[in-house]
Amino acid sequence: MNKYWYDDAQEFGVISPEKLMTVSGLDLARQIIAGELPAPTMAKALNFRMTEADEGRVVFRGSPLDEYYNPAGTVHGGWAGAILDSSLACCVWTMVPVGMAYTTAEFKVNLIRPMTEAIGEVVCEGRVIHMGRKLATSEGTIKTLEGKLIAHGTETCAIFDPTQR
Repeated sequence: MNKYWYDDAQEFGVISPEKLMTVSGLDLARQIIAGELPAPTMAKALNFRMTEADEGRVVFRGSPLDEYYNPAGTVHGGWAGAILDSSLACCVWTMVPVGMAYTTAEFKVNLIRPMTEAIGEVVCEGRVIHMGRKLATSEGTIKTLEGKLIAHGTETCAIFDPTQR
């Protein structure tokens, strides 16, 4: 069994600025999931992908690999941070008005237990807590397929007009 979630048919890249500013974040997320748009290149490097998107909620799934181990022989906390940041920001993206942009302003990760490659696939769910005009907050969890909590976190995203720099 291949330890990577993607295959040779998967495309990776970025979405054009024109498309980003004329299509809703929810529709773009769903197009990424459907393979109609490229997945982000970091998803390939870190072996995770978005699998569900609804308004104010997204799910990422991924498998931590021994390639991500720290010197102590467990998955580096940065991997948990990366998949959490992805879900925490993308759930906000599903609610950002068309023509506006968003970015992570801050996030916090609580690592509950260590991960190794033996843990297998994990599920990372992000949900919007508050959606304002300029700031949004979200919360998320990383769990095993059996539902055991691995980590949780919160995030604040700034929402802005990208033409007003």
